[in-house]
Amino acid sequence: MLIAGGGSTYTAGIVVMLLEAMEEFPVRKIKFYDNDEERQRKVAEACAIIIKERAPEVEFGYTTDPKEAFSDVDFVMAQLRVGKYAMREQDEKIPLKHGVVGQETCGPGGIAYGLRSIGPIIEMVDYMEKYSPDAWMLNYSNPAAIVAEGTRRLRPNSRIINICDMPICLEDIMARVIGLKNRKDMEVRYYGLNHFGWWTNIQDHAGNDLMPKIKAHIAKQGYTEDTQAGQHKEASWLEAMRAGKELLEIEPKYLSNTYLKYYLMADETVLHSDKNYTRANEIIDGREKDVFEECQRIVSNQTAKDTSIHSSEHASFIVDLAKALTFNTKERMLLITQNNGAIENFDSEAMVEIPCIVGKNGFEPLSMGKIPTFQKGLMEQQIASEKLAVEGYIEGSYQKVWQAITMNKTVPSAKVAKDILDDLIEANKEFWPVLK
Repeated sequence: MLIAGGGSTYTAGIVVMLLEAMEEFPVRKIKFYDNDEERQRKVAEACAIIIKERAPEVEFGYTTDPKEAFSDVDFVMAQLRVGKYAMREQDEKIPLKHGVVGQETCGPGGIAYGLRSIGPIIEMVDYMEKYSPDAWMLNYSNPAAIVAEGTRRLRPNSRIINICDMPICLEDIMARVIGLKNRKDMEVRYYGLNHFGWWTNIQDHAGNDLMPKIKAHIAKQGYTEDTQAGQHKEASWLEAMRAGKELLEIEPKYLSNTYLKYYLMADETVLHSDKNYTRANEIIDGREKDVFEECQRIVSNQTAKDTSIHSSEHASFIVDLAKALTFNTKERMLLITQNNGAIENFDSEAMVEIPCIVGKNGFEPLSMGKIPTFQKGLMEQQIASEKLAVEGYIEGSYQKVWQAITMNKTVPSAKVAKDILDDLIEANKEFWPVLK
C-alpha cells in the first residue's frame, strides 16, 4: 500500500484506519511517497511509531524516489495537494478580490487547482504503470472532477479510480441525525458531477423511505448536527453545512450536495466571505497546525498512546474501496466515471459521479435513467467549464482557459473571468503550463 502525498494532514488518519481494518483487510506493507522530504518526514516518523505499537508485523517506509515508492505495491492512494496550502490560499483569495466565490474546488479557484494537479497525477499514473502495472490507483486528489477529466483524456486505459469523500461525509451526517449507526445502514441513489450532485432516493435495507425524515432535519438546520461528531468544525465548514436548508428550498424534491451553495448562492457566499482570512487560513491555523504538533508530540515521547489522531470518513471510504477490489465484495459505492449512457440524457463522455458496483475487475456503473431539466442544465454548463479547462491545459490555450472560467456559473462576465485568469497565471507560473 503506497500513500502518495505522504506529508498530507490526512495521512496519519489513513494509517490508523488501515491498522484498524487489518482483520478484514490485511496489509503487509505501507509506504509513503512525497516530493517534500521534510514535510513527509514529520508525518512518517510519527506513523512509524503508531505502526510499531499497533501492528509491528507491517513493514513501513517512506521515500522521495519514485522507483522505490511505486515498486511492489497493490494500491496507490493518491492525495496530492500541488502547491500546498499556500496555493490554496491564492485559489481562494484571487477570485474573492474580484467579487467571485473563492473556493478550492469550485469556480476559478477549482480550475486553478485543477491545472496544477493534472500533470503530477499523470506522472504518478506513469510511475505506477511502469513499476507496478497490476496496481490500482485510488485517487482522491482535488479537484476530482478536473483531475478525472484529465486522466480520461490523457490516460484513458489506466487503472485509476477517481473518488471523493464529501458525499460519504454528508451521508454519515444524514444517518446520524435520523438515529442510524452510519451511512452503511442506508442505500442511496445519487447522480451529478463531483461536488455537484443530488440524492434522489435514500432507503434503509428494509426498503423504507428515509428521505422525509432527513429532509425534515435539513429544513430546520441544514446538514449541521447536535452530536459530538458535529462539533469543533471551522466556521466556513459549518456555514456550508447550514446552506443545505436553502438548497432544499431551491430543489425540494432531492437532497443537494452542499457544494452547490457556491454555484446557486454565489452572491451570498461572497458577501459573507472574509477576503483576508479564508478557509485555507482556517486549516493552516487549525488542522495543519494540530496534526503536525501531534506528530511532533508522538516523536518526542516515542509513543502514540492517547494520540488525538483518529481514522475518519475520508479514510474508511478508501479502505472499503480497496476491500471491494481485492475481495470482490460487489459493494455499491459512489465513484467518478465516464457516463457512457448511465445518465441517459447527458453527455456520454462526461465524468459523472454515480453509484457503481465494485469487484475485483473494477466497477460497473448503475443506470440513472433520464434527469430533470434543472439538474441537466446546471450539469451541462459545469461540464463544459471543466472540459474547456482540461483542453486549455492540454493545448496550452489561454483562450480555452478564459472560456472555462467565463463558462463557470460562479463568474458574472467574460471581463471578470479574464481579470481573474491573468492574476491566476501570475500566481501559478511555477505550476501551470504556459498559456498562449
